Amino acid sequence: MTEGTRSVVDAEPTAGLIFGCVLDGKGGCRSITWEAARSWSPDRQGEVLWLHIDRTAPELKSWLRDTLRVSDATVDVLVSNETRPRAFRERESLVTVLRGINLNSGDEPMDMIALQIWANTDHVITFRRRRLQTPRDVLTELESGIGPRTSGDLLTRLMELLVQKMSQFIVDLNARIDVMEDGSRTADPEDLLSDIADTRRNCLALMRFMSPQYEALLEVQRIGPDWLHEDNCEKVRETVDRLRRYLDDLNVSKESALVLQDELNNRAANRMNQKMYMLAIVAAIFLPLSFLTGLLGINVGGMPGVNSGLAFWITVGLLIVVMSAQYMIFRRLKWI
Repeated sequence: MTEGTRSVVDAEPTAGLIFGCVLDGKGGCRSITWEAARSWSPDRQGEVLWLHIDRTAPELKSWLRDTLRVSDATVDVLVSNETRPRAFRERESLVTVLRGINLNSGDEPMDMIALQIWANTDHVITFRRRRLQTPRDVLTELESGIGPRTSGDLLTRLMELLVQKMSQFIVDLNARIDVMEDGSRTADPEDLLSDIADTRRNCLALMRFMSPQYEALLEVQRIGPDWLHEDNCEKVRETVDRLRRYLDDLNVSKESALVLQDELNNRAANRMNQKMYMLAIVAAIFLPLSFLTGLLGINVGGMPGVNSGLAFWITVGLLIVVMSAQYMIFRRLKWI
């Protein structure tokens, strides 16, 4: 039996099957148990078996090797925890490793979840370790009769949704930066700088996986097998373009946060400089006054005016004259 029509037989990935269904080629599907999937073969042209599997199942490796005839190197890619996005061909099969936004309750969205996919003409096997919403969304579409019709449709739909779900998080990041920019003159600088640092970290965390994901989708576009039809290739191109725009948006967000951070730092530096300038002016004014009072305050013989009752007021008047002269000089020099 050729790879394109090989049935799912042999070992079960113990407790690993999350759900399984058979696409009817008309946008719908019927569910299938593991027992039925083991002996499945297409009843009519156009049917596709989709199995969504927990990649931590203990017998998954042997099932992939013995049942689907997947090479050891590819098996390692499909079940590995090293899930940097990538794509490659293995004969008529296409292997892709992608990442999706983490929408699980209590988790951080930028802690992206890996989805490994092995697909050929009539099989699509998806693997995950943590719960990911995208496969469930596609399954809902199939159960409603408006889902993918072929393995190429299913693959490209998974890619589309994985990228689409990044949109809202990126929009939220941009909105958060706008709020920070609007409140930058009234908000507490320390809190604002902390928020800016968090935003920049989020941008970098997303770009860490989105950049190689962009390269992976470009590779799918380049090496796509024959069962990826022209409309599938067109959707891949649209997904690549959308991901490129998201990456550009993230770059803009990161740069905006950096500009805002620089602005806040510059404001803080200006405030500090103004304070230091005023302190310098005060010191410059009182330095000669301090010198005179210190000189007149030494306790040695021969000090003038020691026995005069007017000496104190004469000294005060002299200090006022000196201070007035300094003030006029500083004003002329535009120091104050």
